[in-house]
Amino acid sequence: MQFCREMQEEGANITVNSVHPGLIMTNLMRHSAFLMRILRVFTCLLWKNVSQGAATTCYVAHHLSLKGVTGKYFSDCNEYKPSKLARDEVLARSLWDFSNNLINASQKIIDK
Repeated sequence: MQFCREMQEEGANITVNSVHPGLIMTNLMRHSAFLMRILRVFTCLLWKNVSQGAATTCYVAHHLSLKGVTGKYFSDCNEYKPSKLARDEVLARSLWDFSNNLINASQKIIDK
């Protein structure tokens, strides 16, 4: 996790973790195309309600056993090994640099 590495290099006293809430049944589906609505019917057992979807985020943010834990990936209130792409440090650095360039470019436009 590039952000975690960046913050550690700067000596920031924060924790940085990634959380996957899962498929959450929200009102966003009302804007989806008809095909997505059909898919939702066939995958209904995979969907979580809003409280279930928020559980992992709340767990990682507040559980005392995770105090000081940083640079990890969580799903369903459990730590998991991130995908191979998520562990690719070269790709992470490239994305970090690209994102910073976008921010800097937009800031220049705002400052004009």
